[in-house]
Amino acid sequence: MADPARARKVAERIKVLMAQGIDTLVKDPRLGFITITDVRVTGDLQQATVFYTVLGGDQEREDAAEVLEAYRGRLRSHMGKGLGIRLTPTLQFVPDALPEDAAHMEDIFRQVHERDAELAAGRAASGYAGDADPYRKPREPEPLDEGSGGQDGDAAEDGSGGEPTGEYADGRD
Repeated sequence: MADPARARKVAERIKVLMAQGIDTLVKDPRLGFITITDVRVTGDLQQATVFYTVLGGDQEREDAAEVLEAYRGRLRSHMGKGLGIRLTPTLQFVPDALPEDAAHMEDIFRQVHERDAELAAGRAASGYAGDADPYRKPREPEPLDEGSGGQDGDAAEDGSGGEPTGEYADGRD
């Protein structure tokens, strides 16, 4: 079993060789625009999985898969010459789900953005749950009745003549 650092180096070299091989060896017009996105090699360097994406729709993806299967032997031969290791890994081509994942992520981000806009609109239209000013303030003095002569409760008993006493509405001083 090769160490992981060597397996990574071999995988990177295979990625470069596959891109070169597809560019120079494959002459099929059905291939279109293809990109090698990743290569993974097993620990014993016997199998290589090549991930690729194709620009276009479903028909272009199917055509690219058929062409890569048809040229697998030539690409493996090209890879074996370029690697220079004792055993050439077998190739497996797998279409990468990167475009679909990216489209799915864009859809999720769009939904989140729409939900944020809804919440912002709802927040702008809403008011306070309680009073507009929830903080306690000193009690306002009660107006004296002109006709009562100062006989109406609080102001007459403390002798202040209706002046604020500094007390709060909840009974604090």
